[in-house]
Amino acid sequence: MPTQYRCKNERRRRAVRNQLENGQPVLNGIDYLEVLADQKTLVVYLLHSLMDIGAELSEENIQISGGARVQNLSVESVSSNTNVLTVRTNQVGDYSKYTLRLVHSAFTSEALEDLEPPDGFDPQLSQLSFSFWVEELSQFDCQPPDPLPEAEPPPPVIDYLAKDYTSFRQLMLDRLSETIPQWRERNPSDIGVMLVELLAYTGDYLSYYQDAVATEAYLGTARKRVSVRRHARLLDYLIHDGCNARAWVVIHFNPQNNQSSIEGVTLLGPSIEKNRTGVKLLTRSIFQDGVLSIEKFQDALNAGAQVFETLHDVTLHSCLNTLHFYTWEDEQCCLPKGSTQATLESPVGSENSELENSELENLDRVLQKLLKRGSVLVFEEVRGATSGLAIDADRTHRHVVRLTKVTAATDPLNGKAIIKVKWDVEDALPFDLQLSNVDARGNPISDISVARGNVVLVDAGCTIPKPQSNSLRQNEELLDQSLEELWRDAGWNRTKHRPRLKEGPLTQQGYVYNLQNQWVYFDEEKPANAAMKWELRDARPAIAVWENSPPTSTTEAGSRWESQRDLLIGDRFARYFVVETEEDGRAYLRFGDGTLGKKPNADTRLYATYRIGNGSSGNVGAESITNILLLSENLVEDQRQYLPILKQKKDQDENDVIMLYNPLPAQGGVDPEPIEQIRQYAPQAFRVQRRAVTTADYAERAKQYPGVQNAIADRRWTGSWHTIYITVDREEGESIEGDFKQKLLAFLEEFRLTGHDIEIENPRFVALDIEMTVKVKSGYFQSAIKKALMDAFSKQILATQQKGFFHPDRFSFGDPVYLSQVISSAIAVEGVESVNVTQFKRWVESDDQGRRALELGQIAFDLLEIARLDNDPSSPENGRIEFQMEGGL
Repeated sequence: MPTQYRCKNERRRRAVRNQLENGQPVLNGIDYLEVLADQKTLVVYLLHSLMDIGAELSEENIQISGGARVQNLSVESVSSNTNVLTVRTNQVGDYSKYTLRLVHSAFTSEALEDLEPPDGFDPQLSQLSFSFWVEELSQFDCQPPDPLPEAEPPPPVIDYLAKDYTSFRQLMLDRLSETIPQWRERNPSDIGVMLVELLAYTGDYLSYYQDAVATEAYLGTARKRVSVRRHARLLDYLIHDGCNARAWVVIHFNPQNNQSSIEGVTLLGPSIEKNRTGVKLLTRSIFQDGVLSIEKFQDALNAGAQVFETLHDVTLHSCLNTLHFYTWEDEQCCLPKGSTQATLESPVGSENSELENSELENLDRVLQKLLKRGSVLVFEEVRGATSGLAIDADRTHRHVVRLTKVTAATDPLNGKAIIKVKWDVEDALPFDLQLSNVDARGNPISDISVARGNVVLVDAGCTIPKPQSNSLRQNEELLDQSLEELWRDAGWNRTKHRPRLKEGPLTQQGYVYNLQNQWVYFDEEKPANAAMKWELRDARPAIAVWENSPPTSTTEAGSRWESQRDLLIGDRFARYFVVETEEDGRAYLRFGDGTLGKKPNADTRLYATYRIGNGSSGNVGAESITNILLLSENLVEDQRQYLPILKQKKDQDENDVIMLYNPLPAQGGVDPEPIEQIRQYAPQAFRVQRRAVTTADYAERAKQYPGVQNAIADRRWTGSWHTIYITVDREEGESIEGDFKQKLLAFLEEFRLTGHDIEIENPRFVALDIEMTVKVKSGYFQSAIKKALMDAFSKQILATQQKGFFHPDRFSFGDPVYLSQVISSAIAVEGVESVNVTQFKRWVESDDQGRRALELGQIAFDLLEIARLDNDPSSPENGRIEFQMEGGL
């Protein structure tokens, strides 16, 4: 019996059909078979006609085998017509498979598998499998299914907990022991072991990288500061990287008599356009105070000295070293707390003045060179108020003010030249400044306190590269090449453009937005107190980056790249970069990708100059900054010839021309925001409402402004639009008129709803009229008790630092005044035996209405009303209180 294969491409059938010899087929074979409806008739179609091969088939040439229940089917008749052979069986077969064979003779004794096909028939195409019931509809596919594949071997046992080098190495060795059992080498020098260990190392690295990516993917698990920063930014939370400290420094300028030509020396501050740093100042170190050479500067840095740099230009005049207060020839004087003006002795006009006499004819014009609006003075107590000794001076009695007005005048009594100076209320004196006194023996003590000029604002941080002795010319001018080169040539073809700065931590400087819509270190139009105030999240990194050609003293700089908080605001042309700082203080610069921010070209060379030194370490104490490094680049060109003179010393250890110190401690230095704090605050950032919709929203926003104790808002229709009227109760009962009102409106503008106007109003103060009869205990003076009562019911801060009963901050909108509280406050005064309140009413109320308030025990107020009692005899309409004293002495 021929072997039957299951093939997708039956080439044998086509070969038999197409093979001809002299136009006649060589072999014949079965093409297909059909079962007729009676289930007994089989129609067999051959490839060629029986006539073509000269063969005749009868019943003995047909053999049918197979079947399950019905077997041994016999052929009753066979008829042929060309290539069609009709076979009729004796009965119907079952549902199983049957095989029809064409044989030479079915009645031989040979086994079924040994029967040969008739002459002229192909052995492979002489049999065919079929079913009698193929015509019936079936829900299954008639095509027999493919044979099942051989069972796959079980997968290898793999330890999926392997995560490090050791476990990966053991895993691979165990696997190799199964796949290559004859290899048992474990010597590290074997190449197989070497490859295993190399792959284990790579797997260990990739496993760490995989874990790191999964860890940094979430704010709650991220450990790198850069990842936390980016997660927080997506939540609209801007983290801060800390800020450097600032300090005011007083410079004493002491040229010799033969050096008067160097008066008015200007020390230049920083300039980004010219790549110039501020003048470098250092904290006290192993060297004498004063000017340091470049070699000593390096030694001081190695010894741990901190570097500060000036933030602006300052012009030094020796006459501004010490300015004396003018007390109009009075003695035992002091400048009271809260003062905003003073009188000083003129630094010009004396015979010892360094200015020409021709200039003295116009004192105002001369003063413009020395003191003017915007100049800064330091008030300092230099002698003990009772002993007159410098060692007894109170170092806490030092205060910085920025002058708002300078007026030259003369004392009409003696013709002495004086200066009247004023400063802003925000710079008001926070303590009583003693000017003159007498000692225990009655001897007068003058000049207890003085004013200092030549004041400059400095902040912590040293510009990199640091000045080196081998990077200076003979005149100590910095080389133009002293810049750090970030990357060059084809480096920007890399996927990530994040060069790392060589030094750290990178300085973060505070910035404020001035009235000219510019970001500056400080606003020269604002008080000195404002120079120490800024938002931490407005701090910016102290770094400047230039493309291809950095600025020099003789050439202009190339294109400058600006630092931003992120690249989301930049288009593909914006030369922006982001400074990303890690926990170790090292900073990375991330540039744009060509979509968000410009991508540096392949041949780009970038140069950077930056400062290092940040955080609370810069908050040094008073009189800590005592050294200075003078370089010619910090002098104007026509004054650089004075540099050798400025460095002169009397001897080896004492500076003769320039001395300096910081009268107040440095402040403002803040360490970077902790990651744990970011995790707590960032998820809440986007929930903070940055708009005002309801009247309550406007009131809450107004309360957030400094100096506002309480506020009430009301929406009113004003004809064409709505107006929000906000009634503001200021601290200390101050009026809202003037500069405060404009600043508050500007603050609320950020929250204002479109289509609404905002108006600020004063509260409606209600004056009170109170009278009481006070019985004084025996042994107490009526006058003393009355004075104590007037203090207790005043609007002032008492000596005990407690607020008087009618202090403006004790009452706000609608707060009632209770009679019981008035009585208890009076009884609390030592020496008072009893109190009887005879009048308790509003100032404008009648006596009948007052009696009703006495009966109720309180004076009620409307929503926008505030109780007021100033007890000022010159303004009784602002409230009064009378005490009728009985008993006592």
